[in-house]
Amino acid sequence: MRILLIEDDAQIGQSLARALKDAQCSVDWVRTGELARSAIADGSYTAMLLDLGLPDAEGLDILRWLRQRQDETPLLIITARDDVDTHISGLDLGADDYVIKPFEARELLARIRAVVRRKAGSASATLTHGSVTLDLNLRKLTYGEHGEVLSAREYALMLALLERPGAILSRTQLEERLYGWGEEVESNAVDAVIYGIRKKFGSAIVRNVRGLGWTLPATIA
Repeated sequence: MRILLIEDDAQIGQSLARALKDAQCSVDWVRTGELARSAIADGSYTAMLLDLGLPDAEGLDILRWLRQRQDETPLLIITARDDVDTHISGLDLGADDYVIKPFEARELLARIRAVVRRKAGSASATLTHGSVTLDLNLRKLTYGEHGEVLSAREYALMLALLERPGAILSRTQLEERLYGWGEEVESNAVDAVIYGIRKKFGSAIVRNVRGLGWTLPATIA
């Protein structure tokens, strides 16, 4: 998963970024509202974590702007503000969850997985399209009767495809899910990851649509 972390506190930001990376997430961490808007405009994220007390902006204004531009990326507010009015405002503006600081990283990760599942229309800890199923907790992919635990980049790529079942994702869209903000993208990164997935599950699991990108099959070939 590629996560945008919007948090101005250095200690909290470092701790969260480390916990997310340990959980095999790609993390872009920004500390101001201006950088948050730039990252949102330029990137594609699985989920966003938003602190409300930014030095140059009100977090709720960032949330309002995000939803006004029709961006439906799952967003969790992470804040020390525990008053009911702010809680209600955040949810009414389109936040998918509201987490009060301090919190345990493992609970936050579980909440991220939950909102990602809801976005994909699944109440369980799995995403499924046809004969392909991804367990979000175990990072295990099952295709037909065969299942294996994926590497971090294999998981990120398959998650991107399963979040938009039936859609064709371009090379650029998939690269955005494999790399963090500012990371140098290797020219053959997507091909290498798909090669690794096909080596484990067979060539039919990810279908190439020439000139457009990649998609998932509805049935086993």
